Amino acid sequence: MNTVNSINPSVTRVVLVDDHELIRQGLARAFERDPNMQIVGHAATVSQALAAYDELRPDVIVTDLQLPDGTGLDIVRSIRQHDEKIGLVVLTMHSGDEHVFQAMEAGASGFVGKDSPSSEVVGAARHAVVAPRTFLCSSLAAAMMRRATTSASRPRLSAREQQVLDLLADGLGTAQIAGQLYVSESTAKTHIARIYQKLGATNRAQALVTAMRLELLSA
Repeated sequence: MNTVNSINPSVTRVVLVDDHELIRQGLARAFERDPNMQIVGHAATVSQALAAYDELRPDVIVTDLQLPDGTGLDIVRSIRQHDEKIGLVVLTMHSGDEHVFQAMEAGASGFVGKDSPSSEVVGAARHAVVAPRTFLCSSLAAAMMRRATTSASRPRLSAREQQVLDLLADGLGTAQIAGQLYVSESTAKTHIARIYQKLGATNRAQALVTAMRLELLSA
């Protein structure tokens, strides 16, 4: 975790969370162009982000979705439980509908794709300061329309099951999934079995075909 010592109390104080330093640096440059924004800390993991929150009490946290020790949603849920005023923006390459709804349900202030212009990320942070509990996402309306027109029988995966499904789609085996999510192999096997059951599949190939048909896989 990196922190900035000189803090101007008159500006919006931002912590950036991403396990890729180049992405953090690029985001920092985008925020530095706004005189009303100041980067006060950097983090690369969930644990570092939570420590930065405790130490710095920023106005906004902008976090990647996938992190080495969990997800950005873990950060959002943990902080939102006892802080209604902080802005929490999820920045991700995984822009599927389920991720949008998971971010909204977790209490995020905004959800922005990494393919968006940097100005949109900064704009989401500005919104998060003013209305931290009003969810901002450019694809939300379309996602809600797709959900409304989807059959009620469509399986609903938990956040963890969605993670496991994405890793299955990436070609990871049970042991690799367990290592990626820091769980036991038996727990990973249980998640996979539940996914197969919900999708009516008996193997990985069937599960992935069904998941693609139902648009359950991340873009």
